[in-house]
Amino acid sequence: MKIAVEGCCHGELDKIYETIGYLEKKEGVEVDLLLCCGDFQAVRNEGDMKCMAVPAKYRTMQTFYKYYSGEKKAPVLTVFIGGNHEASNHLQELPYGGWVAPNIYYLGYAGVIRYKGIRIGGLSGIFKSRDYRRGHHEFPPYNPDTLRSIYHIRNIEVFRLKQIKMPIDIFMSHDWPRGIYHYGNTGELLRKKKFLRQEVESNSLGNPAAEELLSHLQPSYWFSAHLHVKFAALMEHPPKGNAAPRVTKFLSLDKCLPYREFLQIVDVPDRPGSSEGLEYDPEWLAILKATNSLQRTTPHPWNPPENNGLHERWDFSASEAAMMETVEDLNGELAIPDNFSQTVPAYDPTKPQPHANPSCKTNPQTTELCAMLGLTDIYARVGHGGDELGKAPTGTDGEEEEEDDDGNSVGSAEEPSEYPTGTSRLLDTFNPDEITIEDEWEEEEGEEECGNGSDLKVPLGGGKLSDCPTSGVHTPSRLILPEPKSNASPSLTGPLELPPFSYSTPAPTPSAAKREKPCEGEDVSAARNLKRTSDETGDSGSRSTTPRIKRRNQVIYQTVEDEEGEHEA
Repeated sequence: MKIAVEGCCHGELDKIYETIGYLEKKEGVEVDLLLCCGDFQAVRNEGDMKCMAVPAKYRTMQTFYKYYSGEKKAPVLTVFIGGNHEASNHLQELPYGGWVAPNIYYLGYAGVIRYKGIRIGGLSGIFKSRDYRRGHHEFPPYNPDTLRSIYHIRNIEVFRLKQIKMPIDIFMSHDWPRGIYHYGNTGELLRKKKFLRQEVESNSLGNPAAEELLSHLQPSYWFSAHLHVKFAALMEHPPKGNAAPRVTKFLSLDKCLPYREFLQIVDVPDRPGSSEGLEYDPEWLAILKATNSLQRTTPHPWNPPENNGLHERWDFSASEAAMMETVEDLNGELAIPDNFSQTVPAYDPTKPQPHANPSCKTNPQTTELCAMLGLTDIYARVGHGGDELGKAPTGTDGEEEEEDDDGNSVGSAEEPSEYPTGTSRLLDTFNPDEITIEDEWEEEEGEEECGNGSDLKVPLGGGKLSDCPTSGVHTPSRLILPEPKSNASPSLTGPLELPPFSYSTPAPTPSAAKREKPCEGEDVSAARNLKRTSDETGDSGSRSTTPRIKRRNQVIYQTVEDEEGEHEA
């Protein structure tokens, strides 16, 4: 089975599908499934754009609305997770996953599904310690705090994923599992991203919750994005009991831009006799049912139960009986129904509505699934809770989010939980992925493409691919990875082979996007320009373009009231 893996989508569905179509024709293959690793930007209309944490002038409609409205249909079955640049009000309608358009499926805050017998799991969002223990309390219209906290992962999703006992074939996260860079060509990574050296050498780069999930789930493949660089690794896990050690093949890809390595085709063994199409996973649904009462919709910190004498139950893994009961709830039908329906009007280019308010609609897909399984629609619950639940307090317990000298978030440490839990140590660290390591919205300016600036073209209607002077482009028949490294002794040295060059599309036609005005009744501060820029290293006369990561002096640092908002990588 051919699975196409894509890094950060950023709403460029047309270009991604065109590239896949070209590769299918060129190589004579057929892609069965497309996996997108976040920053999907499922923007349906102008109201959705106000719910994305991106600079106002870059809030452009892109092409998803065409697939939502029915103007186009995805030519390849597409499954995606959320990142940190999303139409959050749209994805919030589907906390347990669902169709955002025909043939395009969202995995939810966290989820596991099956496709032709392959188990695919995912975790949406990025890690942020200050929000990790909170409930899903956000509700549109978002304020400047909830606009960002909405996409921060929560411990309830990680706790649920840790209840999984059956093997996972593929897992997706937006940011990287912490420490995975020790199992690939670290030298090559640091050559491309020099400013990551300090975090890599101190093993503080990445998502510590994903690190624990990687150790627990040990999937065959783990795909990520977020850092806008292609990186492959092979991690050998310690053996469990008498079983042979499992190996995880990790791959992170770039974002969809010309001359960038954003797409990889992976061969996954077929499982003869498996059903066609997407299916619910009985184990995952049983875990959702068992943990339904643990969900919270308030910003108050919460710790999952554990075996410490304080909880009646701490093991919420799914028994065979619980899985059979779940199948009965679905009337024996595991196939995910094609029950997509529009919940808001789609964008109409002939009738722009720049002052449209964000929608606050419940989704019939979620309502139907909750009715069958006895789950709580937490989006509807927080909506009924009014402003008290919908607005998060600023900072952590009255403290402001830690930022560098330019107002860029670098994460924040948080006090350990009062009860030691399996994930409480995650709160002792921050996620440096949230540093603006480059101005991702303008980073392409001045770059040299393909070594000498010659254009690498992908014909969209067939034809030949023009050669790049420095490297050829070809469709890999399989994912090529380095030899596995044991996690007992990670090393920063040693040459390792990266997968072959992946694919890019022609340069997009530039178009100016006008800055939007805040909609009526919306807080003006919520519509402030969230643009961030990268500093240059060296003295004032230096022309170096290497971003300099700043850290605040926690004793003397004071926040400037009119600082620019956070814009994460």
